[in-house]
Amino acid sequence: MKKQILTMMVAGIISITIANAQGGGQRMTAEERTKAVVEKMAPMKMDEATKLKAEKIILTFNKDQETALEEMRSSGSFDREAFGAKRKELSDKRDASLKLILTADQLKSWIDDVEPSTRFQRGGGGK
Repeated sequence: MKKQILTMMVAGIISITIANAQGGGQRMTAEERTKAVVEKMAPMKMDEATKLKAEKIILTFNKDQETALEEMRSSGSFDREAFGAKRKELSDKRDASLKLILTADQLKSWIDDVEPSTRFQRGGGGK
């Protein structure tokens, strides 16, 4: 009996781990993505006013990107190249806005450390 319970517990833990590793099928909202990016910006030591401005810029980018993605999906044909071009346009606009509010050191940290982690990443097959 104890072996059966233990086996069931291990199987449950493995199932939960696999589901979490696969992302659970849920997408993060623009607000959730913004919060995650702002948390990654903590080492940049921004003052509160700059942090709020950066958060607004990033939220706008995330919402615009989400809108562009939904528009492409609803059109019936999703063109990866067109979406990539639109995303680049939006990220260039975001970076230009951030450049106006960040110090040189903060901008370097954004470019080297934070921004690469914000890029869209496709789920791989683990090959």
